[in-house]
Amino acid sequence: MVRHESQAIRFAPLVILSFPLLAPHHLLEAEKFNIRFADPVQITETADKLRWYRYREALLQKEVAALVGIDRSTYIHYESGETEYFPLEIMEKIAALYDIPVTDLLDEYNTFLYRDQGKQIKERRKALRMTQREYADYLGVSFGSLQNWEQNNVRMFKRTWERYFK
Repeated sequence: MVRHESQAIRFAPLVILSFPLLAPHHLLEAEKFNIRFADPVQITETADKLRWYRYREALLQKEVAALVGIDRSTYIHYESGETEYFPLEIMEKIAALYDIPVTDLLDEYNTFLYRDQGKQIKERRKALRMTQREYADYLGVSFGSLQNWEQNNVRMFKRTWERYFK
């Protein structure tokens, strides 16, 4: 077949694909962690749950922070295990990122807060048939503290929760 000058040879456009590698930054650390905890149900601490789900999704800490709209250093602090309280609005965003219920990320203390600490304290007090003043005396806390807890005006500290409600 003879080609004429008017016939041009056409090539398909060149497409270059790029994709991120699906591996945590420290692969060995992730492997050890996942061997230690094969299932997140085995994990009791929120920091470890955050790490487990992040490893499962092969995300970096800075990526999770950016996706939920917080500073990287804040997220690193969440995974460090030094934090006892995790803001529920942030935890809900992280849970949505991983497509899990927020309670799957929370430890017992943060679940207590999430499920309305005031309601739970009030129910326990009423089950004992005590007034607020009697219950405050029983717990050895101020009347004002008990009122604030029951009205969800003040978050109960983890040490206090462990002492009285765990």
